[in-house]
Amino acid sequence: MGGDIRLQPSQVDEAGAFFEMERENGVGDFVLPYTLAQHAAFIAGNELTYLSIYHCDVLVGFIILRQESDQVVEFRRIVIAARGKGLGQNAIKAMESYCVTQLGCQRIWLDVFADNQRGLHIYHKLAFVVFHEQSVNNRRLLLLQKYLTV
Repeated sequence: MGGDIRLQPSQVDEAGAFFEMERENGVGDFVLPYTLAQHAAFIAGNELTYLSIYHCDVLVGFIILRQESDQVVEFRRIVIAARGKGLGQNAIKAMESYCVTQLGCQRIWLDVFADNQRGLHIYHKLAFVVFHEQSVNNRRLLLLQKYLTV
C-alpha cells in the first residue's frame, strides 16, 4: 500500500500540517515537537532540508534532513500521519535516493531511542546499523548509519 510516494521540498504554508502531525498519538514519545513558528522558520531557512511526503497526491508526512558535510546527511526526523501502511518505509527509500541524487550524499545517520521498537524495526530492515550508543535523560539513544551507493 505504501507505493506511489513522492517527496518534494516543503513550503512554509505546510508548517501548520507538520505542527499538527507531530501532536498526533504517540509521536511526542519519540520526537521533541517543534512549534508552528519553528517549523515555518526552518522551512524558510537554509540550515535544514524539509521534504514533504505525498501519497496519491495527499500530504501524509514530512522528513527533516541536515547536510553535515558534502557527503554526510543527518536524518533528523520523519513523521507520518497514517502509520502502519508502509508509507514511512517507502518515504525513507525515496529520501535515500534524494540524498544521493540531489545532495551527493554517501552516508546517512540518525538517532533513535532504543524503546522506539517500530522505528528500530524499520531502520534495521532498511540496512541501518548501530555505530554508537549513549544515554539521554535515562533513555538509551542509538546512533545508526547507512552508506549509500552513489
